[in-house]
Amino acid sequence: MSLKDKVAVIGAGCSKFAENWTKNAEDMIVDAVFEAYADAGIDDPDRQIDAIFCGSLYSAQGPVEVSESLKLFKPLSSVYNYCATGTEAFRVACMAVAAGVHDTVLVVGYDKPKDRGVSGPSVSIRGVRDLPATPAGWFALCAKPYFKAFGAGREHLARIAVKNHANGCLAPKSFLKKEITIEDALNARMISWPFGLYDCAAQTDGAAAVIVTRASMARTFRDDPVLVKAVVSASAPNPHTDPDNDFLRWKATETAAAAAYRMAGIDDPFRQIDVAQVHDCFTLTELLSYEDLGFCAKGAAKEHIESGSFALAGELPVNSDGGLKSFGHPTGATGVRMIVENVLQLQGRAGARQVAKASLALSHNIGGFPTGCAVAILGME
Repeated sequence: MSLKDKVAVIGAGCSKFAENWTKNAEDMIVDAVFEAYADAGIDDPDRQIDAIFCGSLYSAQGPVEVSESLKLFKPLSSVYNYCATGTEAFRVACMAVAAGVHDTVLVVGYDKPKDRGVSGPSVSIRGVRDLPATPAGWFALCAKPYFKAFGAGREHLARIAVKNHANGCLAPKSFLKKEITIEDALNARMISWPFGLYDCAAQTDGAAAVIVTRASMARTFRDDPVLVKAVVSASAPNPHTDPDNDFLRWKATETAAAAAYRMAGIDDPFRQIDVAQVHDCFTLTELLSYEDLGFCAKGAAKEHIESGSFALAGELPVNSDGGLKSFGHPTGATGVRMIVENVLQLQGRAGARQVAKASLALSHNIGGFPTGCAVAILGME
């Protein structure tokens, strides 16, 4: 079954991504969802929303936080797929609408890791993910093989960091509004070689929400709905123990991208996609994603980075709002935030970071170490 053009996004909202010490999870959910309500013209959610799909990694109470904060008691399902949770929640919502189970569905992604009393996800997953036991450590495993095979280096990663910091400065709700230089990135304190401080995404608090409905109903809500061209999920073996892993790619991304392109009818993603949000938990992850998503050939990313292909004014702007690196990474919210940004871009509402004449947008959300990937492609009618 193909989802292409059967589901439309009619509303999008996002809280401020930050260290939101004065807000709890419910506050951020309300911020994001009521913005999405207003965007869709929904004034009676109890009548107009049929179901809710949500996702969070660090919630202490589970989906009850969503229903209680909104006082909206509908069929409610919680989705979990590590850092790909947000896009997975969007995917199952789209499937429910396309299958005719529900007409209009709310999708909420949220997390509040800053209240957990620990510095990051490595504390909760240490000892269960093979070695090395931190996200920076296991994502860095591709660096040496890739650099040796293709002649890339830390300066290429630094250029990605500089780009995403600059883009984040243009997004009102982003966390890190700080432009940096290549020298800043190269000279920052080392986290896990080759990742310095500015090669690593900022983990934050935040929530994001979108509302989807049947494409045939979408114009009853707004004049410029955004159609879902594809949304898919893929899994792959643990790259640390996979005997066939060459540490030059993330297999789940390659599989998900191929399936998404088939569903959307795309055969030349670099030319056909106008803007993309990719999972830049680390700068190397973004570099590999250029290739794994088929934006360029394997080993060619460095030339595209040097020429500015993926800059905001480039041929295919990537992470127009700063990405995880600069906008922030509240894990369960990230995939939904990417969809919010792509909706704004397609509707011409992205302000200073607007990509001219954007009509087709991709978001890419990986999870695990990484063993999962979800890709969504949105477009205008």
